[in-house]
Amino acid sequence: MTRNSKTVLVVGGGAAGMMAALAAAERGAHVVVLERMDKAGKKILVTGNGRCNITNARQDLSRYHGAPSSFTERSLQSFPLAKTIEFFKTLGLECVEEDEGRVYPSCGQASAVLSVMRFEMERRNVRVHCGAEVHRLSFDGHVFLAETKDRQTFKADRVIVAAGGKASPQLGSNGSGFDLMKILGHRVTPTFPVLVQLNLQAPFLNEVDGVRFTGAAAVVSQGQVRRKETGEIQLTDYGASGIPVLDLSRTAGECLLAKREAFLELSLLPDRSPETLLEEVQNRLSSRSDETIERALVGLVHSTLLPPLIQAAGYKNKHVPCRLSTRENARSLAGLLTRWKLPITGTQPWHRAHVTAGGVDTAEIDPATLESKIIPGLFLAGEIVDVDGDCGGYNLQWAWSSGFVAGVAASQ
Repeated sequence: MTRNSKTVLVVGGGAAGMMAALAAAERGAHVVVLERMDKAGKKILVTGNGRCNITNARQDLSRYHGAPSSFTERSLQSFPLAKTIEFFKTLGLECVEEDEGRVYPSCGQASAVLSVMRFEMERRNVRVHCGAEVHRLSFDGHVFLAETKDRQTFKADRVIVAAGGKASPQLGSNGSGFDLMKILGHRVTPTFPVLVQLNLQAPFLNEVDGVRFTGAAAVVSQGQVRRKETGEIQLTDYGASGIPVLDLSRTAGECLLAKREAFLELSLLPDRSPETLLEEVQNRLSSRSDETIERALVGLVHSTLLPPLIQAAGYKNKHVPCRLSTRENARSLAGLLTRWKLPITGTQPWHRAHVTAGGVDTAEIDPATLESKIIPGLFLAGEIVDVDGDCGGYNLQWAWSSGFVAGVAASQ
């Protein structure tokens, strides 16, 4: 395509930044990418456990949080799932859909996703400057000026800020993009780590560290279930992990930000009703009257969980004979198997989080173009915007979609 006169500067060389650069370059703009790390796209390499969960075939607005759904929908419609798959196919990357709609490169390598995008940027003459952290961005009404910490300066007609959020700062995003936007007059909504493990308060966590089970988990606050997820859950010495817990961290974070008490409610046997479990527990206890409570329950759930469950049910210890169990003890034990509530005290820190909740207020961004309503010619894409998704490829889809929209609009 014939080059136009626009010079587009992209701040941030992650997924959204690279997509924005490619979309603008394809339409003829002169594109320069400034990336603070020594290489662009480092965060892509760790997504999907090193396989890169590119997107999710089961796109649904309920999977996205933060901004009003009407805002998020505009970008997702402009560059939807089908266009994402086709885009990567044209770059030579075949994709395959797996469990729960997760889409991966068929080669199973996140590095392949990054490589094809880097190759395409080279082909389209996108200039990438690594080790270039922007610490000042200004606009005089005609031209943007970006200054890096190593005293380089770059001028541009348009700027796309795709500097990420605060999650995984060791891979590139350290929150500096938010500072740039605040200086330019934008409001940044409160940020907190999401898709992150939860810290719990319980005296037995060291003893159950590493225990995994397939069950259900819910965030409960003010007596109401705020969100519930199912799947493999892992207990740790600090709390809980696993995809269901990561998805719940958004809801837990909201409660903690609002200073509301929150609990993680675990169901170890989610496919059974409380009534069925009560009958099962009573049958085990009554048929093994001379055995200990612990022995009677072996085989029902992971054996490492039995001592804390038995204690929480009101028994003196796990060695109490079944004949001394009361009906109230049995009812309490059955209830814990489906609704074991543990206080949430916080989340793991930013370096363990996959995504940032909060960001630049979308009320100040044009949903059709992702252009700032405050600074003309300034566009935003990716995690810096107050949009975050669930596990399973939703955040990368937002990165591709928002990057594309911003790149197209900035080139015009």
